[in-house]
Amino acid sequence: MTTTTDLWSFPDTVGRLDLTGFDVEATDGSIGKVDEATHDVGESYIVVDTGVWIFGQKVLLPAGTVERVDRDDEKVYVDRTKDVIKEAPEFDKDAYRDEGYRSKVGDYYAREKGAGENRESMQEEAAQTRGQ
Repeated sequence: MTTTTDLWSFPDTVGRLDLTGFDVEATDGSIGKVDEATHDVGESYIVVDTGVWIFGQKVLLPAGTVERVDRDDEKVYVDRTKDVIKEAPEFDKDAYRDEGYRSKVGDYYAREKGAGENRESMQEEAAQTRGQ
């Protein structure tokens, strides 16, 4: 399971690459472009401008949701679905740098990651049971 610290840290493969302007892909499709990215130790995140997908809103994604980055195609791949991202706490342009707001967002994404892992595990168990 993702720890709170891991949730706010980019994978080592990202390094200090400036992700601003990169397209962002959820597990089930495009969600927008990186508007801002930070590389603060244990507090890294990306702000994604969703364009028309969520009526021009922005979303805050902890760096730990980044699965990989395609430097050639300038795409960031995150390990959450569009629905999970859409249901996240609403982006607060005045508070998104505050620890309290980031804590709320982090709790949501950590919970959703765990729920997704539990769903996958239950689906695998069900498939194994049917196969016996």
